[in-house]
Amino acid sequence: MMLDILKGLLIGICASVPLGPIAILVLQKSLSEGHRAGFMAGLGACLVDTLYAVIAMFALAFAESFIEDHRILIMVGGGIIVILLGCSMAFKDPFRKMKEEHQTPSYSLKDFFQAVIMGISNPGAIFVIFALFAFFGIQLEPHDFRVAPILLSLSGGSALYWFLFSWAFSRFRKNFKLSTLLWLNRAAGVIVIIIGIALVAEGVLDILFLR
Repeated sequence: MMLDILKGLLIGICASVPLGPIAILVLQKSLSEGHRAGFMAGLGACLVDTLYAVIAMFALAFAESFIEDHRILIMVGGGIIVILLGCSMAFKDPFRKMKEEHQTPSYSLKDFFQAVIMGISNPGAIFVIFALFAFFGIQLEPHDFRVAPILLSLSGGSALYWFLFSWAFSRFRKNFKLSTLLWLNRAAGVIVIIIGIALVAEGVLDILFLR
C-alpha cells in the first residue's frame, strides 16, 4: 500500500511538471501577486488533475470516445477560452492588487477558477495521467480499496509541486522592478494567447480539410 501511495504522489508531481498554459498562469500569479495567489491557481490545476485521474481510472474508454467525437469543438472552444485568459493576463494591470511589503499579498478564488477553466480546456491531459498510471504499473477497479489513498496521494503530489513552484517564483518578485514584472506578465499572456490561437487554428484546419 505504501508503495502505491508513493507512486500516486509521483504521478501527481509528474502530471504537473510539463510547462503549459497553467504553469505560465501560476508563474504569472506568483511573480505579480505573490505566493498565495500562485498557489491558489496551482490548487485549481490540482483539482483538474485529480478529476482527470478519476476519469483515467474508471472512464477512459468513454472519455477517449467523447474527446474523439468532439475533438474539433473542444479544440476551438478551449482555444478561445485560453485566448481570453491570455488577453486578461497580458493587458490587465497585475500590480493594482499588490500590497506593501508588510502586508499580505492579494489572492482570490478567481485565481483558482482561472486555472480550473484553463485545465478543463485541455482534456488531452487525461492521456498524460493515463500514461503515467501505465508507466508506474497502477491498475485499479472502482471497488479496489486502494482507489481513495492513491487519489489522495496524487492530489497531494500535485499540490506539493504547485506549492513549491509558486513559492520559488514568488521569491523572485522582490528582485525585479515593477516595469520588468509588467513585461514578464505581458510576455506570459502573449504565450498563452499563442497557445490558444494554435488550438483554434488546428480545429479550423480540421473543419476545412477533414470535413
